[in-house]
Amino acid sequence: MKDLLNVQDFLFSDRDVGDWEGSEELVAENLNELIHIAWGQLPDDLSCDKIEDIINSIWQHLRGDTAILDTDFEELTDWVNQHVLTSLDEQME
Repeated sequence: MKDLLNVQDFLFSDRDVGDWEGSEELVAENLNELIHIAWGQLPDDLSCDKIEDIINSIWQHLRGDTAILDTDFEELTDWVNQHVLTSLDEQME
């Protein structure tokens, strides 16, 4: 079902992320990169609802958390990879 969606529909602009004291562009860039990484991990046959839930949960977990700015991007990548795997496991139960 992934072919029915477009990753572009889930991406954020600097206006979408809220106030980050001048770092809105970096927050949006980091978040969008994480969304692209997650998108690449999602199975093609996963339902649209599950895809939306997993992608949206990335921002829900990071919203307001300075980790998106302060953490090494490699660590954020590891986190999002683990988040997707855990979410997929939970979806299968």
